[in-house]
Amino acid sequence: MDTNLLDRMIRSFLLEDIGRGDLTSEAIFPPDQIGSARLVSRQSFLAAGAGTVAARVFTVQNPAIETADAVADGSRISPGDVLLMVRGPVVDLLKAERVALNLLQRLCGIATMTAAFVDRVKALPVRITDTRKTTPGLRMLEKYAVVAGGGHNHRFNLADGVLIKDNHIAACGSITEAVARVRSRTPHTIRIEVETDTLDQVRECLACGVDIILLDNMSPATMAEAVRIIDGRAIVEASGGITLETVAAVAASGVDIISVGGLTHSARACDIGMDW
Repeated sequence: MDTNLLDRMIRSFLLEDIGRGDLTSEAIFPPDQIGSARLVSRQSFLAAGAGTVAARVFTVQNPAIETADAVADGSRISPGDVLLMVRGPVVDLLKAERVALNLLQRLCGIATMTAAFVDRVKALPVRITDTRKTTPGLRMLEKYAVVAGGGHNHRFNLADGVLIKDNHIAACGSITEAVARVRSRTPHTIRIEVETDTLDQVRECLACGVDIILLDNMSPATMAEAVRIIDGRAIVEASGGITLETVAAVAASGVDIISVGGLTHSARACDIGMDW
């Protein structure tokens, strides 16, 4: 977690939510009134971000706020469990409440969904990863939650690696030409990954000597055949509409990596409240 970036993000979130001031809290409470509260679970889930993100929201709002008893990332949470204790000026606790809860609920939801996918394939030597299908502005936090849930990160951004996708191929004309152009302009230390839709494209990738072959929206049976054809000559990634119901079959095909956009774009926020 890049804490400098995180603090800048939190300040912008607080500014968005508070605006020119909290008309309600500032009218009711003097600035020096102190209070305590706790962030409490209303359901079962996997924790992510209580100490690293939610607590930081409160201290960015006012460094005088004290935080304690943050649950560790990856902890199994039950209804009624306390995720974080906070104490400080009442006005500032209330100003930070919604941002802290919104982020914590989102991150716990992602971690919980990731853990469910990881659990479905735990008996097989395969890695569950995220994608770039994240909420704009929240990528660092959402990918952090994937790791908290036992998953792994794919590219953080377009500068992190070469991935030649269907639109690159369509606009360029062929996999062979796209790979040749990339290879002529990128350092030898960078791996080249290519997205494929058919077994013929898989064979073309092997002829080009690509490092990673992505099998996109293939059936588990076709994936198994692709793995057989590749025969260890490239890392194999599976992607495209993979769900909790299908991930085990995909893993059984023999792929090395399964990337799931749903970890970040479809995770449901967990129910967490702040009790005085």
